[in-house]
Amino acid sequence: MPSQKIETGHQDIVHDLSMDYYGKRLATASSDATIKIIGVSGSSQQHLATLTGHNGPVWEVAWGHPKFGSMIASCGYDGSVILWKEGNNPNEWTQEHVFTEHKSSVNSIAWAPHELGQWLACGSSDGNISVFSARPDGSGWETTKIDQAHPIGVTSVSWAPSTAPGALVGSGSLDPVQKLASGGADKTVKVWKLYNGSWKLDCFPALQMHTNWVRDVAWAPNLGLPKSTIASASEDGTVIVWTVAKEGDQWAGRILNDFKSPVWRVTWSLTGNILAVADGNDNVTLWKEEVDGVWQQITTVEP
Repeated sequence: MPSQKIETGHQDIVHDLSMDYYGKRLATASSDATIKIIGVSGSSQQHLATLTGHNGPVWEVAWGHPKFGSMIASCGYDGSVILWKEGNNPNEWTQEHVFTEHKSSVNSIAWAPHELGQWLACGSSDGNISVFSARPDGSGWETTKIDQAHPIGVTSVSWAPSTAPGALVGSGSLDPVQKLASGGADKTVKVWKLYNGSWKLDCFPALQMHTNWVRDVAWAPNLGLPKSTIASASEDGTVIVWTVAKEGDQWAGRILNDFKSPVWRVTWSLTGNILAVADGNDNVTLWKEEVDGVWQQITTVEP
C-alpha cells in the first residue's frame, strides 16, 4: 500500500491519531491543545473541524463505536477527559461531557469493546485509573475507580477482548469479559477484572520484566481462541509479549525484541496475529509469531 502524507495543520507535535470505524476520518491530538478532524478518501484529504477545549497538550484521541453515535474521546495534560459529539454536519462538534475526576495529566484513554456498552477507561499521572460507563437510559455516566493502580503514574490502558478465551473451541464461558491491562511508571504491567462492580487485580504478582517505564500496553484480539496475549512497550527499549493459556494460570513474558531506543507504541492487527511497533528511532515495524513461538520481523513500514 503506498504511503500518503497528511497535512494536519497542527502548530506543534502530534501525539496521537485515531481512524474512525469506517476508515474515512482521522482525528489527531497535538501539543497545540487542539484536535483536528480530517476526512480521508483515496489520495485526497479534507480538513473538517478543529476541536478546542483542552488547556494544554492533548495526549490521546479515540473514536467511539458508531452504534453509540459519532463520538470522540480525548485526554490531556490538563487532567480532563472530553467527550465530543458530532452534530448534523461533519464540521459541527460539541462537548458532550467533560470528566474532571483526575488531578493531574490523563495520559491514556481506551473505549471498551462495544459489546460491553459505552465504557471508557482513563489512566492518569495521579496513579489512578477511572472507568466511565454510560447509563443505558441515557441519564449520564457511572464512575468506577482503581485507586493507585500504578502509584507513580499510569501511562497506558487497554481493554481485553469481550469474547472469553476459548469460546471458539468450547472451553470458554459465553459471558462477556470485563478486564483491563495497564502499564505504569513503576515498570509493571497489571491486569484488572471487574468483580461485583469493583475492579480487582487479576494477576499475582504484577507482570515485571521491564527495567524502565512501561509506555504502552495492547491486549490482542483473541477471536475466541484459548490464549490471552498482551504486548507491552517500554522506555527500556524492549517489547514483551505476555501470554496466559487459561484463566487462573500465571502470565509468562517473552522479549519480542530489544529496539535499543525507547518504544512508544504497540498495536495489534484486527486478527491479533501481527504486532506493529513504533520506536524512538522513528521506525514502525511489523512482527509475526512463528510456529515455534519466536517473533519475526516481517516488514518495516516506510514513511
